[in-house]
Amino acid sequence: MTNKSILIVEDDFLNRRISKKVLAENGYEVFEAKNAKEALEILQKESLALIVLDINLGENEQDGISLGQHIKDKYSVPFIYLTAYENPEIIEKAVSTSPYSYLTKPFKSSDLIASAEIAIRQSSDIPKHKPFIYVKDGDYNVELATENINYIESDGNYLLFYTDEKIYKCRSSIKNILNELSNSNFVQTHRAYIVNKNKIKKFSNKNVMIKNNLIPVSENYLEILKQFL
Repeated sequence: MTNKSILIVEDDFLNRRISKKVLAENGYEVFEAKNAKEALEILQKESLALIVLDINLGENEQDGISLGQHIKDKYSVPFIYLTAYENPEIIEKAVSTSPYSYLTKPFKSSDLIASAEIAIRQSSDIPKHKPFIYVKDGDYNVELATENINYIESDGNYLLFYTDEKIYKCRSSIKNILNELSNSNFVQTHRAYIVNKNKIKKFSNKNVMIKNNLIPVSENYLEILKQFL
C-alpha cells in the first residue's frame, strides 16, 4: 500500500490549514508541526512519504533550511519547500539542501499536488541504503547495520552493541550515539541502555525483553518508551 502521509511544517496557522485542506482533499493523511522541534518529534514516530517545509518558522526558531539539511543528513524522507521567499540567495541556500521542489506562496493547489506526487514517486525509485554505524571488531573498524542491533549498553567510555551474532564495541556515549542513529527504531530506556524497538518481545514498567535478555527501564524513560510501542 502506497504511503500517503505528509508532514506540513509551517508556523502560520492559516497557511497550515490551507495546505492541509488541499492535500487532504487529494487523499493524503496530513500531520502538522509549527516548528522544527514538533517536526522532529513527528518524524521519529510516523512513517512519512513527504515533508512540506516553510523556511521562516518564527522568531527564535530553527529555520526550515537548516531543518531540511538535518532531514537530508539523518532521514530518508523527501521534502519540498513552500515559502514566501523569492530572494535568489535564499533560493540558492535552500536548493543546496536537495529539496524535490521549491514552491512560492501564494501557490496553486495543482502545483502543490503535482510537486508532492513527483517527489514521492521520484524518491521511491531511489535505492534505500541500509543505515549503518562504524564499530570495533577486534582491531578493525567495521560497518554494522543498525537493523542488526538488538540493544546498546554504556560501559564506561565505551558502548557495547549487542547483535544476534556477537558484541561490538566503540568509544562513544549514549547521547552521541542517539544523535548518530537518529532513527525512530531506537529508544533510550535507561541512562545506560538504548534498545531497538523492533526487537522487543515484551515489556513492563521495569524491563523490556530482547532475545531473553532483560533490559532495565527507568521511570524517567517509561513514558517515552510507551509512545514508541
